[in-house]
Order: sequence, then C-alpha cells, then structure tokens
Amino acid sequence: MKLLEVILPEQLESSWIAVLGRLLFLLVLFVCTVSIMMAGKKAGYTGYIGERFLHLVNTPFHEAGHVFFRVGGQFLHSLGGTLGQLLMPLICAATLLLRTRDAFGASVSFWWFAENFADIAPYVNDARAGVLPLLGGNTGRTSPYGFHDWEYILTETNLRQYDTAFAQASHLLAVLLMCTALFWGGLIVSKQCKSLVAD
Repeated sequence: MKLLEVILPEQLESSWIAVLGRLLFLLVLFVCTVSIMMAGKKAGYTGYIGERFLHLVNTPFHEAGHVFFRVGGQFLHSLGGTLGQLLMPLICAATLLLRTRDAFGASVSFWWFAENFADIAPYVNDARAGVLPLLGGNTGRTSPYGFHDWEYILTETNLRQYDTAFAQASHLLAVLLMCTALFWGGLIVSKQCKSLVAD
C-alpha cells in the first residue's frame, strides 16, 4: 500500500455530523496554533491558549520517559523526558494510521507531537537562566545540578550558550509541524465533504 493512500485514504466513511465535528476540532487546533505562533519560545506555562492544559497532558509522558530511559545512564535519563513526550504522540499517530486506518486521528496526534516542541522550547530556553518552575517547586537555580534536564544536556555537550537558539528552533519546528498537521487534517475533511456531496 502506498504512503499517499494511507495518509489520504480513498474510502472515507463519514457523515455530515462527523465532518462538522472534525471541522470544529480543526478550528480549535488552528486557534491554538496561531496562539502558539504569537507566544514565542519563552512562553512557559501561561503563554498561549491551551498551554496549561496541554502541558499537564504532556508532563506524565515526560516523566515516564525519564523512568524508561534511566537504563541508558544520566545523559539519556535527562534526555528521556523530552523523548518520552515526543514519542507518545508519534506512537498514537502510527497506531491510528496503521492499525485503525484513522488518518484524521493520526493528523491530530501529529499536531500533538508538534505542540510538544512548543512545550519543550521554554524549558530549553531556561537552561542558563534557571528561573522556570520545575516539578516539586524548584527552579534550575535552586535545584542540584542535573535536575533541570536541558541545563544538564546543554552543559554536558558544551552547547549551553546556544539555549536560546535551540529554543527558537524548537518553537519554529513546532509551528511548521502544526501547520503541516492542520493541512493534512484539512485535506482529509475536504475529501470527506466531496465524498458526501457526491453521494
């Protein structure tokens, strides 16, 4: 089966209610995307629409990533939080796309994957400043070395002075991937509309 047939299936079983629900959902994601674009890399838990909620969704997967990747040593343990919160939406997208053939659901999961880069950006940006609140009420400045993931990662790789540049890149990547996800979801809904009109 060709990739295009998987991400934009020909057989689209749907109803007008489902299509309208998906359009409404895409509108919400569009508003969140624009809000994220405007907030920038320094947002930090209050900067854009839905950020607090989405951060709370992402946090358990971040923390689970630390546990899962602990076996790889201190560096991978620190990076594991970010990997965990990026891998979970990708696993959801792959499952929806390949197992249940739900391309629209996969596009939404891909949007969630992209949003995680916006969630990560303030944390990366805080590597030198150490003022962002961390779990447990600490900040990078008040925690022992290694508690702030990105302070540790960038210090150990001698890249700490580039924290702002990496944060900017993470935020830009988030916006580009979110727009891609919205375009993908929009194409699917457009095909569903055409299919319903043709019936």
